[in-house]
Amino acid sequence: MARDTAPDWVAGERRDLASMLARLTPEQWDAPSLCAGWRSREVIAHITMPYRLSTPRILLKMVKARGNFNRMSDAQAREDARTLTADALLHTLEENVAHPWKPPGGGFEGALSHDVIHGLDVSVALGLGRRVPDDRLDRVLGGVGPKHVKYFGTDLAGVQLTADDRAWTYGAGAPLRGSAQDLLLVLCGRRLPPGHLTGEPSPRFTATV
Repeated sequence: MARDTAPDWVAGERRDLASMLARLTPEQWDAPSLCAGWRSREVIAHITMPYRLSTPRILLKMVKARGNFNRMSDAQAREDARTLTADALLHTLEENVAHPWKPPGGGFEGALSHDVIHGLDVSVALGLGRRVPDDRLDRVLGGVGPKHVKYFGTDLAGVQLTADDRAWTYGAGAPLRGSAQDLLLVLCGRRLPPGHLTGEPSPRFTATV
């Protein structure tokens, strides 16, 4: 039987994310995130899109985008970021921490991954130093596999992601070291701010200033 509310470990992540966002300044809402071309507000618009759009509306927008989900979600995030205030976006998240949305085929673990990764897109870009609780991060890392690398188009050839804050590695090759949550972002195709990664491959995955 399908749940009509998200489990505590999903709701908790959304609640923590909302608490973080409530402290952002207007300048931080308009600052770049780790998602190329998106500010903090576009990221939060994307996170909260499933709470505002019904499945039929999403399907209609997918048709208009010729079946390209990335094109559709990018256009929607930009539209919502343009038409909704930061307070409205935050309120949407706060009112939906227990929303039962799940990505197709991803289950609640997929919903958690979605919120964790995009939350880090904001917090890491802004240098907020937020740490994802271990139990939630363990769930996300436990679901990582080759399909995720393929989806994001990340080139990890000859690189082993090696966490320096827990016993976790991914891949084989020259060690790329960093916190597990930073390495999760690398796996998802993000380029991190300087100082987050060490090891011979680190320049490949570090943003230029």
